[in-house]
Amino acid sequence: MSSAQTNQPDDSFPASGRIAAFDYGTVRIGIAVCDPDRILASPLEVHPAANWRNDGDYFRSLIKSERIVGIVVGLPIHCDGGESEKSKEAREFAKWLAAETLLPVRMFDERFTTADANRRLGGNFTRAKKKQRVDAIAALVLLESFIEASRYRQAIAGEALNAGPDGGESLDA
Repeated sequence: MSSAQTNQPDDSFPASGRIAAFDYGTVRIGIAVCDPDRILASPLEVHPAANWRNDGDYFRSLIKSERIVGIVVGLPIHCDGGESEKSKEAREFAKWLAAETLLPVRMFDERFTTADANRRLGGNFTRAKKKQRVDAIAALVLLESFIEASRYRQAIAGEALNAGPDGGESLDA
């Protein structure tokens, strides 16, 4: 029986096809996508996070229009490897996203993605524009890191949704 027939997300992550990365935040959710061969990743957009639980139609439409086969959600981890309340919120968002889209979702360490995104953006934006754009760039950094880690390990990186806190991989592994 397929995951669509059971209305449950499939936990296996495809080795090829377009994936989307979501940089979850309490104000904004940055979104990036890659090509089917997972060579190029691009920032896509930023979505307001205030009512994400009511935005199932938006996320399903995005997944369909972009032909996404798998999802990566950034997992905020402290420098010492510990998790926080934000980690719990990101896990909740990821589980909801998996249930809404019926796609496999991987959690991936997002340490330093925002710092890297700010560095990449430089100073050519107003403060308001930079703040808005940095979340999509952070999702891009997350997606690039996930793709590279998967390529390096010759296996899908990150952790499955059913892994508990501290159950996944680090960027340092």
